[in-house]
Amino acid sequence: MARLNSGLGNVLSPRNPHTMTPDPASRTPDAAGFEVATQNRGPSAVLFDVGNVIVKWDPRTLYSKIFPDEKERDWFLNEVCTSEWHIRVDSGLSFAENIAALTPLFPDYSDAIAAWWGRWPEMFSGVIPETVQAIEALHENNVPLFALSNMSKEAWPGVVNMDPVFGLFRDCIVSGVEGVKKPDRAIFDIVCQRTHLDPSDFLFVDDHLPNIEAAQALGFHVHYFVDPAELRPALEASGLLSPALSVG
Repeated sequence: MARLNSGLGNVLSPRNPHTMTPDPASRTPDAAGFEVATQNRGPSAVLFDVGNVIVKWDPRTLYSKIFPDEKERDWFLNEVCTSEWHIRVDSGLSFAENIAALTPLFPDYSDAIAAWWGRWPEMFSGVIPETVQAIEALHENNVPLFALSNMSKEAWPGVVNMDPVFGLFRDCIVSGVEGVKKPDRAIFDIVCQRTHLDPSDFLFVDDHLPNIEAAQALGFHVHYFVDPAELRPALEASGLLSPALSVG
């Protein structure tokens, strides 16, 4: 694959097929008061997604306990507690409001629906070690670190307390607090306004392709997070970290 999206004016890094660097010829309209024209320079800061980039989150981790039968579990997550239903809390709706709206539609599953928030921590299974190690190395290298997450404002404090690595971020922009979520341009505008940085100053790391494409269109350097082992090489290719020394 030579290009993730040939219409966005970003070129693939030859060292990492999931890392894109801005094409100096590409420009996007500046509707937010910050410089959006891409520049032929590497990033100087990193903007991390959180879920499944820093911490492992999967509703099946919880619902495999509630529904041991795989077919019933898949039906529940595809038809009842769907992704479309869940993302409403990412935009600011409370878990209680979201659960209350859904429960009358599936009264036989009221307990399982309530578990979405009542047993929320059981959806997590720790941090992704490669990402934590990369963040720590970036911090030691004095690279400014920021987070941008589609997450409920109610859930965010618990996630931050999962690991000390969150203390290394200079700022965290959370969709449930802002009332707007990725891939909406507005939340990327908030990032630039809050950090006083331009899109081309950032390497944006995310595991959701529409978010990557939206950031590319604004002039961000981007890394599509697919394999944790590819993160460190991508940071090295971007000039944010020096190549790790091999031992032996």
